[in-house]
Amino acid sequence: MHGLILKTLQVFVQDTYGPEAWRNISAHASLETPDLEAMLNYDEQVFKDVVAAASEVLEKPSEVFLEDIGTYLVSHPNCEGLRRLLRFGGVDFIEFLHSLDDLPDRARLAVADLGLPDLELRDHTINQFQLKIEGHLPGFVHVMTGLLRAMADDYGALALLDHSGDGAASVQMIDITVVETAYAEGRDFELAVSKQMGEAS
Repeated sequence: MHGLILKTLQVFVQDTYGPEAWRNISAHASLETPDLEAMLNYDEQVFKDVVAAASEVLEKPSEVFLEDIGTYLVSHPNCEGLRRLLRFGGVDFIEFLHSLDDLPDRARLAVADLGLPDLELRDHTINQFQLKIEGHLPGFVHVMTGLLRAMADDYGALALLDHSGDGAASVQMIDITVVETAYAEGRDFELAVSKQMGEAS
């Protein structure tokens, strides 16, 4: 498993719960070192051990922990680059949903050996969709569920998401109902980086 995935678990815990929580999780997971390396490859069991340890230490189901990571990837200031990449997918939430088929390829442009499952959006009606996730990556469906909820909020849309199963099967489905595309005011987003940001960099 790509180290970037495991590093994301570490950074999420540190940013959300603090360094001490991560030290406890890494100890419960019997990691050789508490600092994971984004550019290394790890055995999949390391991922499973970390998620199980996080569930125990944080006292929340692993599915909720993984969904929270998906939310974090969109909403936390440290992940603004990823949020911007996702927002380029469309001017509203439904356009964004239709851009998901290309997301694994876009991810590989950034990290060539990052193997994400294939995504396929199926239209049932003008506001009902089903996202098919095909490929083996433990917990990915839960992370995607959290990410989609956060992106709906980011766009100001009201969407209902439903997923059943344990996230271990090679084919997973997320049912999406977009109740209203302009339910609330979305977060500010500009296609161009502001001049002030450019000067700061």
